[in-house]
Amino acid sequence: MRFTSTASKVTIGFILGASTIGGIATAAGTFSTSTSIACADNRTGALYLSTNGSCSSSRTTVALGSPAGSIKNIVAKVSPSVVTVNVKTATGGDTGSGSIIQSTASYSYILTNNHVIDAAMNGAGTVKVEFNNGDEVAATIVGRDVNYDLAVLKINQGNLTPISIGDSSAVSIGDSAIAFGSPLGLSNTVTSGIISALNRPVTTQQSGGVNSYVDAIQTDASINPGNSGGPLTDALGNLIGVNSAIASTGSSTLGAQSGNIGIGFAIPINEAKRVYNEIINSPTHQSTRPFLGVTFDNAYTGNGAKILSLVAGEAAQKAGIPAGAIVNEIDGVKIPDQVTAIVRIRASVPGATIKIKATLPDGSIKTYSVVLGSTTN
Repeated sequence: MRFTSTASKVTIGFILGASTIGGIATAAGTFSTSTSIACADNRTGALYLSTNGSCSSSRTTVALGSPAGSIKNIVAKVSPSVVTVNVKTATGGDTGSGSIIQSTASYSYILTNNHVIDAAMNGAGTVKVEFNNGDEVAATIVGRDVNYDLAVLKINQGNLTPISIGDSSAVSIGDSAIAFGSPLGLSNTVTSGIISALNRPVTTQQSGGVNSYVDAIQTDASINPGNSGGPLTDALGNLIGVNSAIASTGSSTLGAQSGNIGIGFAIPINEAKRVYNEIINSPTHQSTRPFLGVTFDNAYTGNGAKILSLVAGEAAQKAGIPAGAIVNEIDGVKIPDQVTAIVRIRASVPGATIKIKATLPDGSIKTYSVVLGSTTN
């Protein structure tokens, strides 16, 4: 399976790992206690070092470096909340990672990627969770959302340490980032870097031909096969994203994947939090997603996302958007293609009101206020 994006010429692949390698590997290092000021270009996101501590109106001020202390202290805080997810099937197995998100006296919930546990669905395999001390317990799959590439596991072991949940909307380009997980089965691995970009439209084909769409956080913190589902944290050890994919200049398959080249992607935790809360609390253990009620034209190669048809009675038709309209902007964000359009929609929530600017079939341009509907997996 591959992640693909019409905005990218690189291959973006799942980061599953082999379960045949064990051990511990920790990347040592510390965050600088000094802070430098950089300027992020508002259009391109490129960083420029500020010589006088200020930025022009076309650039946003970014503080580089972190006063939060050493990575060693962050690792001590976060590691008890990080697990290795081992999946065994009749034909092999996969290794991923996960974060403990809730814990009671008798059981705990763990967040990971759907593609980590997909092979074990419908009784096709077993799932076990390994803690950082080497202990391993059986896990059950509570539910999953293929469209967001997220899954929730449950283990009958309580009084564990949930990871501290951060705010991905407060993340800025240049902020420090730390990736935890089990790349290539090497449990308790920690790497560090920065937030390289935000709102990257990334899509992948999951099992059954269903596409998932991610409004991704991009990081240069080294993540590799096996980091899938593990946490990406900020400089305070707060969970800001779920590591899910890496980019490669070569081919990427589940059997032979290229390693890290400094371009990794994580699902923003604000998006993931709504999904996992719904999976846990819903009687059916299903989550919802916002629904515009359109089919985009896959044959359209121009700028924007062309609407091929409408779903009767759903959000787009209710708002008056006609078939044949080309979506140019959503909430002020330029839409170069349909992948970006779908990502922007799914980054919202059911019932939210969004603004869609579109070029109509007659050539006129109109902005619509659209109340998104809701659908389940």
